[in-house]
Amino acid sequence: MRSTLVSQFGDPRQVIALVDAERLPPGPGEVEIALCLAAINPSDLIPVTGAYSARTSLPFVPGFEGVGTVSRVGAGVTTLKPGDRVIPIGASGLWQQYLLRPADWCFLVPDDIDDRQAAVSYVNPLTALRLIEALRAHFGSLAGRRIGVTAAGSAIGGMLMKLISGEGAEPVGIVRSERSAVRLAAETAGEIVVADEGNIPSPLVFDAILDAVGGPFAGDLIGQTLQPGAAFIQYGALSGVPVPIPAIQARADVRFSFLWLRTWVHAAGRPSIEAAFAASFAGLRSGLFSSRIAQTYPLSRLDEALAHQADAKRDGKLLLDTRC
Repeated sequence: MRSTLVSQFGDPRQVIALVDAERLPPGPGEVEIALCLAAINPSDLIPVTGAYSARTSLPFVPGFEGVGTVSRVGAGVTTLKPGDRVIPIGASGLWQQYLLRPADWCFLVPDDIDDRQAAVSYVNPLTALRLIEALRAHFGSLAGRRIGVTAAGSAIGGMLMKLISGEGAEPVGIVRSERSAVRLAAETAGEIVVADEGNIPSPLVFDAILDAVGGPFAGDLIGQTLQPGAAFIQYGALSGVPVPIPAIQARADVRFSFLWLRTWVHAAGRPSIEAAFAASFAGLRSGLFSSRIAQTYPLSRLDEALAHQADAKRDGKLLLDTRC
């Protein structure tokens, strides 16, 4: 079967190889999934660079999000059958034609959710839902709170803007370019601010920030925009650089936390994850969690897909058709 493989850390466009891999039968408790579509997310590529090398073992197949159909079941599997459409989670490995995964880590897709929607129903929607829960845990009611969202022009940034507004709070989308600001303003309610490292408009004050960037820019936001008693929640590191420790240490009056979806998924238990997927599917139906799909590439053209992913002008998410 066609697969991808990372044997060394580095630039994803250089170290992710297309390979022929052996197709193995499912073991006890496992299912084999004929994958259909897989998403390309920053969270797929950051481990490839070696940023998380302490918890990433080589070699590995990248890809955390996608959809496929059960093709074979192993001994003892009674919850799934061939033909069931599922979203497999819990580990990477979706950038290939067939995947073995414990049946307990596969979640059924409702018939009215198409493959393109299903392929992007996991990482961003569930992360967005957890971030809102984290804000509620800190503040109780979010009504009237002013909440900044970095990288707000991203798919998850747009989702967060809508969710925050739905809580009665005031979302402020933080983007790096006027182009992103214009597009975001046309798609969602809330204030839009253009800011970058060393260039933060004043006055700009928040009760909380949901940060996907990290690095010195996050440090600037912490020092210049957060009110006493504020919350700063980091859930991504698009800059590839940690939030500066001195910036955190200087704000003892701010609550800092990190939200990694993988950590929650492995601790939550299946009923909680099923409830989160139900909320995700409902959001897909309503348009709350809809994602713009820029293009779908055959897995065999992975190099083109990765070049497109790195293009600053990319407008929407990219999918891989793992069947070809």
